[in-house]
Amino acid sequence: MLKSHYMTKGKFPIDRFLQLRTPFYYYDMELLRATLEAIRLEASRHEGFCVHYAVKANANPKVLRAIRQAGLGADCVSGGEIEASLRAGFPASKIVYAGVGKSDWEINLGLDHDIFCFNVESIPELEVINELAATKGQVARVAFRLNPNVGAHTHANITTGLAENKFGIAMRDMEMVIARAAQMKNVKCVGLHFHIGSQILDMGDFQALCNRINDLQLQLERHHIILEHINVGGGLGVDYQHPNRVPLPDFKAYFDTYARQLKLRPGQTLHFELGRAVVAQMGSLITRTLYIKEGAVKKFCIVDAGFTDLIRPALYQAYHKIENISSDEALDTYDVVGPICESTDVFAKQTDLNRTHRGDLIAIRSAGAYGEIMASCYNCRPLPHGYTSDELL
Repeated sequence: MLKSHYMTKGKFPIDRFLQLRTPFYYYDMELLRATLEAIRLEASRHEGFCVHYAVKANANPKVLRAIRQAGLGADCVSGGEIEASLRAGFPASKIVYAGVGKSDWEINLGLDHDIFCFNVESIPELEVINELAATKGQVARVAFRLNPNVGAHTHANITTGLAENKFGIAMRDMEMVIARAAQMKNVKCVGLHFHIGSQILDMGDFQALCNRINDLQLQLERHHIILEHINVGGGLGVDYQHPNRVPLPDFKAYFDTYARQLKLRPGQTLHFELGRAVVAQMGSLITRTLYIKEGAVKKFCIVDAGFTDLIRPALYQAYHKIENISSDEALDTYDVVGPICESTDVFAKQTDLNRTHRGDLIAIRSAGAYGEIMASCYNCRPLPHGYTSDELL
């Protein structure tokens, strides 16, 4: 008898899992489609809301195609992500390109496909885009990413909106940068871009961003400047503690916060760049127990996945719910660790699992975002494969 809420609903095809080489990622496409429908429903309640998917969260081609079919645009931070988005069928007119260090070939790629917008992070970058666009006889649409100096209640390594962070243009330089762009013949400023961080659950952080944007819009209007688009990035978090009980983020509260607090001008569109909130809960890393090691003071559950497959616990001390999906025995306490020759290769310490034996399958939950996409070949390990429920059920 299997214990997991997901398994009792047939969400984990255990028989198929036993036939596959571990570790691998498993993507619940039914949950992904439900998430996308919730985004569509809540965003559509507000006029002018446009949602782009942050490709850096998960670029599995099957996942990208499903997101494109749901009508979202793509938010890219590299030329490779632009190429992946185009291969998945995203129209170039829905692709935005951000990133603090865009190389010439990546800018040219965006120009060649006439993408919707470049989110520009510095004056030197603006000058290069203008120069490259001039050689092609084009006018590039740009939005300026401003650093609003708004803190977010999240891990220090994933805050991006403070003055000390590398991202964006300082607010004091906003008017000067917009004036500089107006003098260039091959760029057109169409908006402002912001992003304050990731895994944010406190709507007050987004309200603070809205207040800052409202002040900046008033400042621009004094110079008779009204821009077509406002892009507030993403950042909405998920419930890593309870992936079964709370599989969907609170999209209603998220979009309603912006609808209530942000004072858009007539005709302005509001753009979002959601990543984690779209894909985190639909993904699980499936790994196999290699050994149960009885230490002097604790038990170790040694699995065949390592931080090469899911680096978030080692990089951010991130929490992921872990389940033994092969056992219905009484609970026991383990450190769940991988095989990598590094002391940081630990998924969880002193976590309760149903009593675990060699060969048991372990599911590390909420791993659809920043899991497969951040995998590496350290220790000459192969990259994990990603399977969808559409393939296995």
